[in-house]
Amino acid sequence: MAPALNHDDSSTTDYITAAKSLLSGSLISGAAVRAASRSGRHSTPTSGLAPTYLQANLIVLPSQYAEDFVQLCKRNPVPCPLLAKSASLGSYDALESWIDGVADDQIATGVDIRTDIPKYMVYEDGVLKEDHCDDILHEWTEDHVAFLIGCSFSFETALTDAGLPPRHTLQQRNVPMYKTNIPLCPAGVFTNGTFVVSMRPYKKSEIERVRAITRPYSATHGEPIAWGWDAVERLGIKDISRPDWGDPPSPITQDALQFGFAHGDEDSVPVFWGCGVTPQQAIISAGLKGVVMGHAPGHMLVLDCRDWDIIRESKLLSATEERARAKKEDAITGGEFPLSYSGIEPTE
Repeated sequence: MAPALNHDDSSTTDYITAAKSLLSGSLISGAAVRAASRSGRHSTPTSGLAPTYLQANLIVLPSQYAEDFVQLCKRNPVPCPLLAKSASLGSYDALESWIDGVADDQIATGVDIRTDIPKYMVYEDGVLKEDHCDDILHEWTEDHVAFLIGCSFSFETALTDAGLPPRHTLQQRNVPMYKTNIPLCPAGVFTNGTFVVSMRPYKKSEIERVRAITRPYSATHGEPIAWGWDAVERLGIKDISRPDWGDPPSPITQDALQFGFAHGDEDSVPVFWGCGVTPQQAIISAGLKGVVMGHAPGHMLVLDCRDWDIIRESKLLSATEERARAKKEDAITGGEFPLSYSGIEPTE
């Protein structure tokens, strides 16, 4: 059983402040993380970096599979939410936005898909060839098309701000990820694929809040797909202590206790989300010919657009209602960021 997260309400403010400081460091924007990754100054997982900036999984395919992959994303939006793709065949420095209301030039200015992720994976004929390499400069060709898939790291700031920080972020570990038995809807050459999920433990009493906070983030997997110890068996996960990617769940350490957590609460259960490693598992299942590239699990492309860009409620509200809501939020926050992005309703 995974160890518990027990939140001490009296120290909520202290541990959230400490967590933000620990996680973000100097990498406080998407551009900063990309530059650090390109230069080799940053080479570890990106969870917790650049709070409020969207993070994206990467899959790069030969052009013959591009249309089938778009259909795979459309048919499987929970594990494969498509954020952007190469603006043209072979383009690694210009992206076409697939996010409603976000322009192409808002995705990632000055990006180089080949270098701006801390670590990459390279597959050849459906078999892993290179593991956690620094770049894909030599593998990229004019026939490749890049796709960016939403990442659940994008809602971790909202969870932390709500007093529900994911345990792996505080321990500076990679989130555990697992293969499952949930079938993907097939699309063209992509057949026999299954969901990959990420896992974050929470107390049973916290799950409804966790669901509410992450629900608006449908572009980055949204709310969890399953939770509880019975879900482990339902998903076909054989051993939760041995994830297929990422770091194994570990006991709460003494370092974590300083953030207000205690060990031993058996009310804590695993909570599972759709995961953007799913496309890499799909290309293995499909046995695609040629060279395919992706991010190393946990090592994301950090974008310029923000988490509130994907859940902005103006798409549902009239302009007048949206202005009134924005005015109310600015009065509370000083205009720093919308409260609604974390699932917290503004109050009078």
